[in-house]
Amino acid sequence: MALRYCIKEGAATVGITNIVGSTISRETHCGVHINAGPEIGVASTKAFTSQFVALVLLALQISQDNLSMLKRRQEIISELKNIPNKIAYALQMDDKIKAYARSLKNIDNLILIGRGYQYPICLEGALKIKEITYIHSEGIMAGELKHGPIALVDENLSMILFVTQDKNYEKTCNVVHQITARNGNPMLISNEGIDGLRDYKHVFTVPNTIDCLQGILTVIPIQLLSYHLAVIRGFNPDFPRNLAKSVTVE
Repeated sequence: MALRYCIKEGAATVGITNIVGSTISRETHCGVHINAGPEIGVASTKAFTSQFVALVLLALQISQDNLSMLKRRQEIISELKNIPNKIAYALQMDDKIKAYARSLKNIDNLILIGRGYQYPICLEGALKIKEITYIHSEGIMAGELKHGPIALVDENLSMILFVTQDKNYEKTCNVVHQITARNGNPMLISNEGIDGLRDYKHVFTVPNTIDCLQGILTVIPIQLLSYHLAVIRGFNPDFPRNLAKSVTVE
């Protein structure tokens, strides 16, 4: 419905899809086929990462005539070439994530907190946890914590914070301090080289990359955590209840 409304109002539309011949690929003006291959699991982790990269490539293409962005574009392109190796490195934390997942087996709620480029990763992580573990989860922008959500914080609330070395680092660290001051014991997902997080108990570190690509790496611990939580709780992560690969009923 949203796509057809945009077309009706005269907007140019681009479809980024993994299925040739799908409704979106047929009805948009142009598109990108991500060619990620068949994804059996309903919770589309492979398609998410592939679409993330496709959107970055689209942005690079649109900005190619902007001379002020030339250096930024070159940095992003250079880092994209290194992403596969960095993903492989991040996946090595699988056993550590699995062990942590056991401690969350019986929780009822999980809050994910991030800022800037990491906020969409919070939303994606919360969605994955809802879908395949059946645990209520919610993504919150770090700046909103004191506008209500901080009332939930105590030693029993499970939380995940994304703390990456970017322009929002100091503000996000302040949120971590506010939570721990209220007896919170959050899991932290960060990138390499952040010395200020060494004293925290549950820190999962991914390789560094440029800020706009960091989400490709920070989403991996959440995807692994969702998978292991589902299995530990006795659920099939590929076929969550009440969900299907495509929605056909409005």
